[in-house]
Amino acid sequence: MEALHQKIREQGIVLSDQVLKASTFRTWSESTKPCSRIFWCNASMKLIGDEFAARFTDSGITKIVTIEASGIAPAIMTGLNLGVPVIFARKQQSLTLTENLLSATVYSFTKKTESTVAISPRHLTSSDRVLIIDDFLANGKASQALISIIKQAGATVAGLGIVIEKSFQGGRAELDSQGYRVESLARVKSLTGGVVTFIE
Repeated sequence: MEALHQKIREQGIVLSDQVLKASTFRTWSESTKPCSRIFWCNASMKLIGDEFAARFTDSGITKIVTIEASGIAPAIMTGLNLGVPVIFARKQQSLTLTENLLSATVYSFTKKTESTVAISPRHLTSSDRVLIIDDFLANGKASQALISIIKQAGATVAGLGIVIEKSFQGGRAELDSQGYRVESLARVKSLTGGVVTFIE
């Protein structure tokens, strides 16, 4: 998606050769009026949802899974397009989640913290074909945690839709080696010298 590439070039902030900050353009609209503090702007998200839906329309998707919070907006837009429910793994256990949860541990590369994410077993069944949607793919820890949760339910991982992939880190290679289909809308080749370059 060239429009996404352009937005990353213009508004993304390269903090190091490893870290790209995308919150600037994820939380502000074209008119520079603030959108939600958490969610990406609706116009951009609709295009992203349209693209993911087009790529996975023939994959028999029955559910979409993501992790709160940045993955929720692209997941919802994709779910609306495909007409399937969206489930998000929570990072903090709610008082209403009392059953035996499907859970996994995920390490955040940017925050340098580890957390447990969980989904109620009522939301996934062994007959589900699940599409994972997330905003970033770097080392793949979040993706692997969601894959673990989906497998615990006996469901099938039909693919992963990633908004921005840092291809120079190991997440994509690991997922490829495990045989998963990964569709990334923007594949960042390098952040060297503060310049974002893409795999076209």
